[in-house]
Amino acid sequence: MAQIIDGKARAKEIRKQLKGRVHDFEVETGHPPGLGVILVGEDPASAVYVRNKERACARTGIRSFHHPLAKDATQQQLEQLIDQLNEDPQVHGILLQLPLPSHLDAEPLLLRISPDKDADGFHPVNAGRLAVGQPTFVPCTPLGCIDLLQTAGVTLQGADAVVVGRSNIVGKPVAQLLLAEGATVTICHSKTQNLAAHIGRADVVVAAVGRPEMIRGEWIKPGAAVIDVGINRIEDGSIVGDVEFEAASERAGWITPVPGGVGPMTVAKLLENTLAGAIRFEECKLQE
Repeated sequence: MAQIIDGKARAKEIRKQLKGRVHDFEVETGHPPGLGVILVGEDPASAVYVRNKERACARTGIRSFHHPLAKDATQQQLEQLIDQLNEDPQVHGILLQLPLPSHLDAEPLLLRISPDKDADGFHPVNAGRLAVGQPTFVPCTPLGCIDLLQTAGVTLQGADAVVVGRSNIVGKPVAQLLLAEGATVTICHSKTQNLAAHIGRADVVVAAVGRPEMIRGEWIKPGAAVIDVGINRIEDGSIVGDVEFEAASERAGWITPVPGGVGPMTVAKLLENTLAGAIRFEECKLQE
């Protein structure tokens, strides 16, 4: 039976550690780290997510600058707000909450965020820095995946790792992080032939495809570590991951639950990214 990797407990531990580090930063610099959050419209899931981030900021001492905009906000209004936050020395990370209303184009807005304040790690400049191993903002969910594996004591160096999903937000960056830890990485996707065979030889599986229980429990190699990034609501209203949890738990050595696995880590890593951005900002000021 697999050991359950408790993301909720780990995220609480990270916040506790961050609170002390944020306090030390504020004592040293005279101001707290700041996170600017832009929320357009009234999407219920986005509103809940933003509230969770604001509460987490408050618990750790990070200052949250919340900018709610009406659902009919224009592209130009968002551009002006992003420019304002880019120039604000009190803001060390900027988060544009997605999805946006259909009349807005997210890509140029994400590109407009300064790479040095891109707390979500989505900017192509930060993707490039990650690829070549430079210090950078890394997408929060992949950071959470690696943290959970390391905290659980999973050996990554020399491991065969399979990432299912090739998105810029999770699949590609988590593959880069696994490579950096010394794993041999295969990225699988919708065109992959014989997915079960790839998963069957993997010591580590990261599932991020957004399809409920697509990865069958019998595919999992005995003793493997399984990180399930998927959050899918099914017909009966319950939430399941991308992995068939019960069957996979009978074979895996470690597994994350859904919910309560990777999800809480995303917010925790956003806070870590904001503090890291604030520290880099102060270091740059000293070099000027």
